[in-house]
Amino acid sequence: MWNFFRKNRILKAAIFATMILSACSQAPAQTGTGENDGLTDPGGASGVSSASEDAISSAVNFDHELDGYKPKKDYYNFYFTYKTVHPWWDAVALGMEDAQRQYLDMGITITYEYMAPNEASAEDQTERLLDAMNRDFDVIGVDVADEDIISPILDEMVDSGVKVMTFSSSDAAEGCKRIAYVGNTHNYEDGADLTEALCKKLDYKGKVAILVGSVGAPCHEDRAKGAMDTIAKYPDMEIVAVEYDNDSIDLAYDLTKQILSDYPDLDGIICCNMSNPVGAARAITELGSDTVIVGMDHDQEALHYLKDGIIYCLGVQDCYSIGFDTIQTAVKIADGVMPGEWYSEKTDEYTTIIYQEDAAIMLELLYGDN
Repeated sequence: MWNFFRKNRILKAAIFATMILSACSQAPAQTGTGENDGLTDPGGASGVSSASEDAISSAVNFDHELDGYKPKKDYYNFYFTYKTVHPWWDAVALGMEDAQRQYLDMGITITYEYMAPNEASAEDQTERLLDAMNRDFDVIGVDVADEDIISPILDEMVDSGVKVMTFSSSDAAEGCKRIAYVGNTHNYEDGADLTEALCKKLDYKGKVAILVGSVGAPCHEDRAKGAMDTIAKYPDMEIVAVEYDNDSIDLAYDLTKQILSDYPDLDGIICCNMSNPVGAARAITELGSDTVIVGMDHDQEALHYLKDGIIYCLGVQDCYSIGFDTIQTAVKIADGVMPGEWYSEKTDEYTTIIYQEDAAIMLELLYGDN
């Protein structure tokens, strides 16, 4: 499914030119500053672009170069585990592959395992981490499945001398001893921004439901909290249902049908992961509902629903940059470099909110499909 990224490297300059020429009148909103405490920015971007074409082109940024740090070894071996097998993490992996290739061009070999269960499970992640910590990896990276369960395990690993980082969209709990995090540091704001867009679309009145994702997953829970706090600001808006779909399209589809059966006058659905906008859109299309959907990320089917006006807006995370910067950070951690001169304790990546008029550009950029 993700061969489009490799093919896209050849065509990306032409595509970016097309994007600039085709930039739409409504500028996508970006969350995330790209800040890293005034240090070198590994992602090659800082601040939020105000021009529409800049915002669109940086939503998924393929143009990365290693930041000039000179590794101390010529071979590294990493272990990364994440919530569940899913195309979102395939995109992260492609950013990792790009960094791996650039290091190889410098004569530095990087190998890594990139493993996850078929369904999100903190228990499964625990078993994987306990196994990996005894296998002499240079760094272990974790996309945290449940911060309450996993964070104490990461503390124990660090105390035993294992070099641990977190990455992707879910950091560990506040105060965890993990060395650094690369990914989305603003999931709460993403949920609030998407919900604000929905509220404005509904003229600040109506009934809404929230599809969260996996119980305990920090990114999903934080987005849902941002959504709830935003709805609470408007007295004429009401949350009538909050459901967990475990990042499953099929379960999100079933839950949406049930919610619409219980509340046929439902005005909006807030979707907090990449899978549930697709499941929700399938359900409302089948039922002929005019319920407004807002959600996360860049699933190809979701982008088509966005193009067709079934989904109102999507918050697209820059998975490619997350993967690239994760490898750069892991190399430095392996060398014993602590956050400071070369990287931040938290490397923040962008989320870009896109609308119907942006969908064709995104489909072409990511999938060669419009």
